[in-house]
Amino acid sequence: MTESPTRREPAFKAPPIVLLLALSMPALFFFQERLPDMGLSLALHPRRVMEGDWTGLATSMFLHGDWAHAIMNAVGALAFATPVARMLRGGAGAVAFSLFYMACGILSAVGYVLVHPDGLDPVVGASGAVFGLIGASTRIVGPGIVLPLLDRRVLTMCAMWMGVNLVIGLIGLGASGVGARIAWEAHAAGFVVGVLAVGPLGRMFRPRFARIAPVAEPGEGPV
Repeated sequence: MTESPTRREPAFKAPPIVLLLALSMPALFFFQERLPDMGLSLALHPRRVMEGDWTGLATSMFLHGDWAHAIMNAVGALAFATPVARMLRGGAGAVAFSLFYMACGILSAVGYVLVHPDGLDPVVGASGAVFGLIGASTRIVGPGIVLPLLDRRVLTMCAMWMGVNLVIGLIGLGASGVGARIAWEAHAAGFVVGVLAVGPLGRMFRPRFARIAPVAEPGEGPV
């Protein structure tokens, strides 16, 4: 008897790159605490970005407000990066995963700056990139199976996550130990990047796109 090639992997067996990502967040915060300014010089400052200093677009995702903030994002990465990393297999997949994560983080910061071009408060955290992973995972329903963008389940999950994100922004949940506000706008931007990018990214690794009860018009494929 041969083993089925579509057998699911254990639910709690995270790929090494996901473990590395999750562990890096508290590890980096350990060193951040020892910086003279708690890393604020590397935070996202929208006004500085608009003036031509783009450094914070990338570096801010490696900073956190406090231990709770770092651990919360590490847990989120561990949960939602796993299905994405399992889809992107091999050495090329690890590179693609890393680039995807960075792109979600940077573009989430860009989205925040576009909404607050004159913002003076520093913004830190990997939440925008983590929301990109959440967005991607809403379309992944199994190893190599990516739902069409307009599938009813995808739209429902997107609405749910954006509702959660709006509540987070309104009631001020989250950690901001270094004075940074909760950038729910960055979360939304990262989510949109993730949910859109997982389609073409998945096709590069030849997934089997699910066609179960799609909402899209007949003949319309996954986006």
